Amino acid sequence: MARIYISVGSNIEPEKYLRNARTALEAQLGALSLSPVYQSEAVGFEGEHFLNMVIGADTDLDIAALVALFKQIELDNGRKPGAKKFSARTLDLDLLLYGARVCQAPIELPRAEILHNAFVLWPLADIAPAEVHPLAGRDYQSLWQAFDKQSQRLWPVAFSWDNDSLSQ
Repeated sequence: MARIYISVGSNIEPEKYLRNARTALEAQLGALSLSPVYQSEAVGFEGEHFLNMVIGADTDLDIAALVALFKQIELDNGRKPGAKKFSARTLDLDLLLYGARVCQAPIELPRAEILHNAFVLWPLADIAPAEVHPLAGRDYQSLWQAFDKQSQRLWPVAFSWDNDSLSQ
């Protein structure tokens, strides 16, 4: 059984698609750990703000099966196949960590964006503060404390999993 962490983001009807992601992931993976939800400016392109979070789960699925599952959930939620990397999206699910596994295939793990994007590192530090990054050798709480918080705008939002209310 591996402990995994998944980055979840959306900037098209984001409240709806974060809820859909949680429902689909819970159906496939069982009990989930949920970080708080954060709002961030689009990175790499001009666009609507994103809602982002990190979800933790335990699974027996291998990395390739998880990647395929996440792609299918994205497609089921209106993600356009072949869309540009830096563009608006209904749902983006990225496997960040698979235990302490370090690999380049079938995907790069740990994902490099953990150390470069506030919208990944902050929620990861929230739900796995004492876990240690397999390459950096530091826990996520200390990595977040050392992060240059002026480089990216990110703020927590009150998110209700039951309805469409969202407040900053």
